[in-house]
Amino acid sequence: MSHTLFWGIAMLLLIAAELMTGTFYLLMISLGALVAALAAQLGASVTAQCLLAACVSTVAVLAWHLLRTLRQRRTASSSPETATGNATFNGLDIGEPVQVQVWRADGTARVHYRGAPWTAIAADPAAPRQAGSHTVVDIRGNQLVLRPVTPHAP
Repeated sequence: MSHTLFWGIAMLLLIAAELMTGTFYLLMISLGALVAALAAQLGASVTAQCLLAACVSTVAVLAWHLLRTLRQRRTASSSPETATGNATFNGLDIGEPVQVQVWRADGTARVHYRGAPWTAIAADPAAPRQAGSHTVVDIRGNQLVLRPVTPHAP
């Protein structure tokens, strides 16, 4: 088997694994395999191919990690909903509807969200708590922070 074919298969396997796991990092590593395949096609030695694959993969992974970290910090500092530092989930969960059946005496409620039971708290602790439709406004630890849905006036 030629080295170009080997690196091409490695690249395809990495892309397939990335599609199954959803991590973007494997795609960055597959870039290293792509560069190594190109180097093999140009006649580089096996040592040079491996070094290129390692260097390109490392730089791509570090660059992606840095970019992702900076983007999360910028989002967390500019958005009041993500001020708690849980930007990973908040981007997906803010604005999602949930149904509260009953509020407990301690100010919490159990809601069914994303296929699992969650503990919820009110966004405004001083406001009266009523059962019904609510909207997720934040996540603090493992608790959803909810605000009641206000009916629209006709």
